[in-house]
Amino acid sequence: MMGNPSIRLCVLLCSMAVSVDVVRRPSNKVQTNQATVYWDAAQKSVILKEGVMATDGAAYGYFSDTLLLSGWGVLEIKAGFGEPAQDDEITFFLAGYLEGYLTAGQMFSHYTNMYPQLIKDEQVLIPLKYFMSKQDTWAREQVTLRRNSDSLWNHLGLILAQLDGLHAGAAEWAKSKHREPLPLFALQFLNGVGDLLDLVPALTPRSNSSAGTASFRRPGMGLCTALIKMLPGYENLLFGHSSWYTYAATMRIYKHWDFRVSDAHVATGQMSFSSYPGFLMSLDDFYLLGSGLVMTQTSISVFNASLFSWLSPHCLLAWQRVRLANGLAHRGEEWAQVFSKYNSGTYNSQYMVVDLNKVSLRHSIRSGALTVVEQIPGKVVHSDQTQALRRGYWPSYNIPFHAEIYNLSGYAAMWKRYGEDFSYDLCPRAKILRRDQAKVSDLGSIKHMMRYNNYKRDPYSKGHPCKTICCRNDLRPRRPRPGGCYDTKVSDYQMALQLSAEAINGPTTQGGLRPFSWQSFNLTAHQGLPHTYAFPFVTMKPTLRRP
Repeated sequence: MMGNPSIRLCVLLCSMAVSVDVVRRPSNKVQTNQATVYWDAAQKSVILKEGVMATDGAAYGYFSDTLLLSGWGVLEIKAGFGEPAQDDEITFFLAGYLEGYLTAGQMFSHYTNMYPQLIKDEQVLIPLKYFMSKQDTWAREQVTLRRNSDSLWNHLGLILAQLDGLHAGAAEWAKSKHREPLPLFALQFLNGVGDLLDLVPALTPRSNSSAGTASFRRPGMGLCTALIKMLPGYENLLFGHSSWYTYAATMRIYKHWDFRVSDAHVATGQMSFSSYPGFLMSLDDFYLLGSGLVMTQTSISVFNASLFSWLSPHCLLAWQRVRLANGLAHRGEEWAQVFSKYNSGTYNSQYMVVDLNKVSLRHSIRSGALTVVEQIPGKVVHSDQTQALRRGYWPSYNIPFHAEIYNLSGYAAMWKRYGEDFSYDLCPRAKILRRDQAKVSDLGSIKHMMRYNNYKRDPYSKGHPCKTICCRNDLRPRRPRPGGCYDTKVSDYQMALQLSAEAINGPTTQGGLRPFSWQSFNLTAHQGLPHTYAFPFVTMKPTLRRP
């Protein structure tokens, strides 16, 4: 860790210098763990008090382990509001420490489930660990050299302090349970899951040996569907996002953070977002930010494998750049500019940033209300797409909008080779959203839209359970797999201002589809996950008031 020597020393000492004041709470069906942490500057150590949330603490909050009851755990943390005021780096470190301690058990399970999903060939571990280590070292060196002259690197220092705190807090929990702590690589792995979707195949030895200027990746399942819908009279603005990936990733935590930050360059330290154990970002992505920005995303495949020659550890990973943009940006254009710097070329995606400050319901939508950002290795392109909101909606379904990104990433070649499934305008989800978006008028109808799967009857789905809005790969008659659309989050204008959303975890059951059960897929690691998914939407909203 860089910067503050007190915190660097704490990383080494905190697991040995923690004073624990345990307050036993009566048991109930919902296990909610509360805790407060303080920073002892004289001893350079963390003081942890379990069972209480004290507003004079350097960081305090709770974790409700309700995954098996509602489909979601809920974490809420406030940091930096105690007295005396503390350095931002300490605030972020202690916020990470508290989260690591409260959610360490889930972190172990999530790592157990995700590792075999991404590491199919152990040969990749040596180059992968080397890349991750070099990237981390480079980023920390840049923070040390440039944090005093560049707000981007100063803020990255805070994010890395939070990561160090997360590691230290989880290690303290493991010590209390007489377990081996998670190694630093596990924390890098978890936060880099999105980046690893591109890094692992790019670094796997056999894929390198066949890579060439004309080589193309084979098509696979996209990740996510999103819809931003403005009602005809500008009466309301609605947001919907459904994640697609392995069902092994369904150990969900919805997080509410509120960090007081003294750095005047920071737009907000307050955000609510769908997430996972051990992640300091969303991954989905679905963020409601205290700055008035709403951000969501769907991934872009890079079929043109030659682009991965751009990969270098001297970069900022996508998860780090998302955090930087979310923290520093006051408007969509600024978000795009921050995010574009030091592009890693990993977790390539289309990002949609809505600026609620540019929207006046029933009156007007000013330019800059919707910024669309697309990344591939070597290039990030963004544009103001506010006019699409004025016309009614913006859809997103894993196909690039900008022609330059579309062509360079290889989608044009894939359309010629495989047909209109790779067309921006004519792929199944584009057709379905164009046809049905006019039916979206409120939270209920956008929920229905984002959970939609009528693959047996919808002509645009052609009988395929993944050529639709909410994929069910497990229902394929041939080679079914436990993957597809496994959650949905929705919000609207007023809710987003309150950092509130509704979320559901689990594959869709709309139209009478049977609930997903692990019974038929027991060979896939799913430690700690629900056996069957039949959960309702749950309201997510921060509940802790500022002191």
